[in-house]
Amino acid sequence: MLAGTAAAAMFLLAGPASAHVTVQPPTAAAGSYATLSFKVPTEKDTASTTGLDVQLPTDTPIASVSVQPKAGWTYKITKAAPSKPLMTDDGEVKEIVTRIAWTAQGDGGIKPGEFDTFTVSAGPLPENTDHIVFKALQTYSDGSVVRWVDVAAPGAQEPEKPAPVLTLTASPPGSGGPGAAAARSDEAASASDDSDGTARGLGIAGLVLGALGLLAGGFALISLRRRA
Repeated sequence: MLAGTAAAAMFLLAGPASAHVTVQPPTAAAGSYATLSFKVPTEKDTASTTGLDVQLPTDTPIASVSVQPKAGWTYKITKAAPSKPLMTDDGEVKEIVTRIAWTAQGDGGIKPGEFDTFTVSAGPLPENTDHIVFKALQTYSDGSVVRWVDVAAPGAQEPEKPAPVLTLTASPPGSGGPGAAAARSDEAASASDDSDGTARGLGIAGLVLGALGLLAGGFALISLRRRA
Protein backbone atom coordinates (compact mmCIF):
# COMPACT_ATOMS: atom_id res chain seq x y z
CA MET A 1 0.00 0.00 0.00
CA LEU A 2 2.74 2.41 1.06
CA ALA A 3 4.87 1.36 -1.92
CA GLY A 4 1.99 2.08 -4.32
CA THR A 5 1.37 5.47 -2.75
CA ALA A 6 5.06 6.36 -2.97
CA ALA A 7 5.20 5.29 -6.64
CA ALA A 8 2.15 7.40 -7.45
CA ALA A 9 3.68 10.40 -5.71
CA MET A 10 6.93 9.97 -7.67
CA PHE A 11 4.96 9.76 -10.91
CA LEU A 12 3.08 12.97 -10.14
CA LEU A 13 6.31 14.74 -9.30
CA ALA A 14 8.09 13.46 -12.41
CA GLY A 15 5.15 14.10 -14.77
CA PRO A 16 5.45 17.89 -15.24
CA ALA A 17 9.25 17.71 -15.60
CA SER A 18 8.96 15.32 -18.52
CA ALA A 19 6.31 17.36 -20.35
CA HIS A 20 8.65 19.44 -22.45
CA VAL A 21 8.72 20.52 -26.10
CA THR A 22 9.96 17.65 -28.27
CA VAL A 23 10.40 16.82 -31.95
CA GLN A 24 8.61 13.78 -33.40
CA PRO A 25 9.74 11.36 -34.62
CA PRO A 26 12.89 11.48 -32.46
CA THR A 27 15.05 9.89 -35.16
CA ALA A 28 15.40 10.19 -38.94
CA ALA A 29 17.85 9.05 -41.61
CA ALA A 30 20.63 11.44 -42.57
CA GLY A 31 20.28 12.65 -46.15
CA SER A 32 16.55 11.97 -46.20
CA TYR A 33 13.48 14.20 -46.31
CA ALA A 34 11.37 13.99 -43.16
CA THR A 35 8.08 15.28 -41.78
CA LEU A 36 8.83 16.66 -38.32
CA SER A 37 6.31 17.70 -35.68
CA PHE A 38 7.11 19.82 -32.65
CA LYS A 39 4.94 18.57 -29.79
CA VAL A 40 4.05 21.35 -27.33
CA PRO A 41 2.26 20.67 -24.01
CA THR A 42 0.90 23.45 -21.82
CA GLU A 43 2.27 22.89 -18.34
CA LYS A 44 0.74 25.92 -16.62
CA ASP A 45 -2.64 25.67 -14.91
CA THR A 46 -3.63 29.32 -15.38
CA ALA A 47 -2.31 30.24 -18.85
CA SER A 48 -2.45 28.96 -22.43
CA THR A 49 0.41 28.53 -24.88
CA THR A 50 0.11 31.29 -27.46
CA GLY A 51 3.43 31.13 -29.27
CA LEU A 52 6.18 28.76 -30.38
CA ASP A 53 9.50 29.99 -31.79
CA VAL A 54 11.75 27.26 -33.21
CA GLN A 55 15.33 27.99 -34.22
CA LEU A 56 16.94 25.86 -36.92
CA PRO A 57 20.71 25.28 -36.88
CA THR A 58 22.98 27.27 -39.19
CA ASP A 59 26.12 25.16 -38.67
CA THR A 60 24.32 22.04 -39.98
CA PRO A 61 21.74 23.69 -42.27
CA ILE A 62 18.74 22.07 -43.90
CA ALA A 63 18.38 23.03 -47.56
CA SER A 64 14.60 22.95 -47.79
CA VAL A 65 11.99 23.58 -45.07
CA SER A 66 8.26 24.10 -45.61
CA VAL A 67 5.52 24.67 -43.03
CA GLN A 68 2.17 22.92 -42.80
CA PRO A 69 -0.59 25.52 -42.25
CA LYS A 70 -2.34 25.29 -38.90
CA ALA A 71 -5.88 26.50 -38.24
CA GLY A 72 -6.01 29.26 -35.63
CA TRP A 73 -2.32 30.04 -35.94
CA THR A 74 -0.13 32.20 -38.17
CA TYR A 75 3.57 31.69 -38.76
CA LYS A 76 6.57 33.75 -39.78
CA ILE A 77 9.66 32.34 -41.46
CA THR A 78 13.10 33.93 -41.11
CA LYS A 79 15.82 33.12 -43.65
CA ALA A 80 19.53 33.83 -43.93
CA ALA A 81 22.55 32.83 -45.98
CA PRO A 82 24.17 29.56 -44.81
CA SER A 83 27.47 29.87 -42.94
CA LYS A 84 29.06 27.56 -45.51
CA PRO A 85 28.21 26.96 -49.18
CA LEU A 86 25.40 24.42 -49.40
CA MET A 87 25.15 22.30 -52.53
CA THR A 88 22.25 20.02 -53.40
CA ASP A 89 21.16 17.99 -56.41
CA ASP A 90 19.28 21.11 -57.56
CA GLY A 91 22.31 23.40 -57.28
CA GLU A 92 23.62 25.88 -54.72
CA VAL A 93 21.32 26.97 -51.90
CA LYS A 94 21.76 30.67 -51.08
CA GLU A 95 19.11 30.97 -48.35
CA ILE A 96 18.11 28.63 -45.54
CA VAL A 97 15.32 28.78 -42.97
CA THR A 98 16.79 29.76 -39.58
CA ARG A 99 13.63 30.38 -37.56
CA ILE A 100 9.89 29.62 -37.60
CA ALA A 101 7.57 31.48 -35.22
CA TRP A 102 3.95 30.39 -34.74
CA THR A 103 1.44 32.75 -33.07
CA ALA A 104 -2.09 31.90 -31.90
CA GLN A 105 -4.89 34.10 -33.22
CA GLY A 106 -7.59 35.72 -31.07
CA ASP A 107 -8.33 33.81 -27.91
CA GLY A 108 -6.86 30.63 -29.32
CA GLY A 109 -3.86 28.71 -28.14
CA ILE A 110 -3.12 25.51 -26.28
CA LYS A 111 -5.14 25.44 -23.08
CA PRO A 112 -3.91 24.05 -19.72
CA GLY A 113 -3.75 20.28 -19.72
CA GLU A 114 -3.66 20.13 -23.53
CA PHE A 115 -0.95 19.76 -26.18
CA ASP A 116 -0.68 20.42 -29.89
CA THR A 117 1.79 19.84 -32.72
CA PHE A 118 3.42 22.09 -35.30
CA THR A 119 4.56 20.32 -38.45
CA VAL A 120 7.23 21.01 -41.06
CA SER A 121 8.77 19.14 -43.96
CA ALA A 122 12.57 19.29 -44.01
CA GLY A 123 15.42 17.88 -46.06
CA PRO A 124 17.74 16.66 -47.09
CA LEU A 125 18.82 16.25 -43.48
CA PRO A 126 22.55 16.92 -42.94
CA GLU A 127 24.97 14.02 -43.21
CA ASN A 128 27.90 15.62 -41.37
CA THR A 129 26.37 15.27 -37.90
CA ASP A 130 24.58 12.66 -35.79
CA HIS A 131 21.94 15.01 -34.38
CA ILE A 132 20.14 18.32 -34.90
CA VAL A 133 19.24 20.67 -32.05
CA PHE A 134 16.09 22.79 -32.45
CA LYS A 135 16.09 25.42 -29.71
CA ALA A 136 12.53 26.49 -28.91
CA LEU A 137 10.81 29.31 -27.03
CA GLN A 138 7.30 28.69 -25.66
CA THR A 139 5.22 31.81 -24.97
CA TYR A 140 2.24 31.81 -22.57
CA SER A 141 -0.81 34.06 -22.48
CA ASP A 142 0.42 35.62 -19.21
CA GLY A 143 3.50 36.93 -21.04
CA SER A 144 5.99 34.42 -19.63
CA VAL A 145 8.42 32.60 -21.92
CA VAL A 146 9.91 29.14 -21.34
CA ARG A 147 13.26 28.63 -23.07
CA TRP A 148 13.73 25.05 -24.23
CA VAL A 149 17.35 25.63 -25.25
CA ASP A 150 19.60 23.57 -22.97
CA VAL A 151 21.71 20.74 -24.40
CA ALA A 152 23.10 18.04 -22.16
CA ALA A 153 26.83 17.37 -22.23
CA PRO A 154 27.86 13.83 -23.27
CA GLY A 155 27.16 11.44 -20.41
CA ALA A 156 25.37 14.09 -18.33
CA GLN A 157 21.77 14.01 -17.15
CA GLU A 158 19.02 15.71 -19.12
CA PRO A 159 18.85 19.44 -18.30
CA GLU A 160 15.77 21.03 -16.78
CA LYS A 161 14.75 22.78 -20.03
CA PRO A 162 16.09 20.53 -22.79
CA ALA A 163 16.00 21.62 -26.42
CA PRO A 164 14.24 19.32 -28.90
CA VAL A 165 16.86 17.03 -30.47
CA LEU A 166 16.51 14.96 -33.64
CA THR A 167 18.90 12.00 -33.75
CA LEU A 168 20.19 11.18 -37.22
CA THR A 169 20.84 7.61 -38.26
CA ALA A 170 22.81 6.25 -41.19
CA SER A 171 20.96 6.14 -44.50
CA PRO A 172 19.53 2.69 -45.30
CA PRO A 173 21.89 0.58 -47.46
CA GLY A 174 21.47 1.45 -51.10
CA SER A 175 19.45 4.60 -50.44
CA GLY A 176 22.15 7.26 -50.48
CA GLY A 177 19.69 10.16 -50.47
CA PRO A 178 17.96 11.95 -53.36
CA GLY A 179 21.04 11.81 -55.62
CA ALA A 180 21.26 8.06 -55.32
CA ALA A 181 17.54 7.77 -56.02
CA ALA A 182 18.02 9.70 -59.25
CA ALA A 183 20.96 7.46 -60.14
CA ARG A 184 18.84 4.37 -59.53
CA SER A 185 16.17 5.83 -61.77
CA ASP A 186 18.75 6.37 -64.53
CA GLU A 187 20.03 2.83 -64.09
CA ALA A 188 16.49 1.47 -64.35
CA ALA A 189 15.89 3.49 -67.52
CA SER A 190 19.17 2.20 -68.99
CA ALA A 191 18.24 -1.38 -68.13
CA SER A 192 14.85 -0.86 -69.76
CA ASP A 193 16.52 0.47 -72.91
CA ASP A 194 18.86 -2.55 -72.99
CA SER A 195 15.89 -4.87 -72.56
CA ASP A 196 14.02 -3.17 -75.40
CA GLY A 197 17.12 -3.41 -77.63
CA THR A 198 17.46 -7.12 -76.91
CA ALA A 199 13.79 -7.72 -77.66
CA ARG A 200 14.07 -5.85 -80.97
CA GLY A 201 17.18 -7.85 -81.88
CA LEU A 202 15.44 -11.15 -81.18
CA GLY A 203 12.43 -10.04 -83.18
CA ILE A 204 14.55 -9.20 -86.23
CA ALA A 205 16.41 -12.50 -85.93
CA GLY A 206 13.08 -14.32 -85.85
CA LEU A 207 11.91 -12.57 -89.02
CA VAL A 208 15.14 -13.45 -90.81
CA LEU A 209 14.90 -17.10 -89.79
CA GLY A 210 11.26 -17.17 -90.87
CA ALA A 211 12.14 -15.74 -94.29
CA LEU A 212 14.93 -18.28 -94.73
CA GLY A 213 12.50 -21.05 -93.79
CA LEU A 214 10.04 -19.87 -96.45
CA LEU A 215 12.79 -19.75 -99.08
CA ALA A 216 13.96 -23.25 -98.15
CA GLY A 217 10.41 -24.54 -98.38
CA GLY A 218 9.94 -22.90 -101.79
CA PHE A 219 13.12 -24.45 -103.17
CA ALA A 220 12.07 -27.86 -101.88
CA LEU A 221 8.66 -27.57 -103.54
CA ILE A 222 10.21 -26.56 -106.86
CA SER A 223 12.62 -29.48 -106.63
CA LEU A 224 9.81 -31.98 -106.02
CA ARG A 225 7.82 -30.66 -109.01
CA ARG A 226 10.82 -31.05 -111.31
CA ARG A 227 11.30 -34.62 -110.22
CA ALA A 228 7.64 -35.32 -110.83
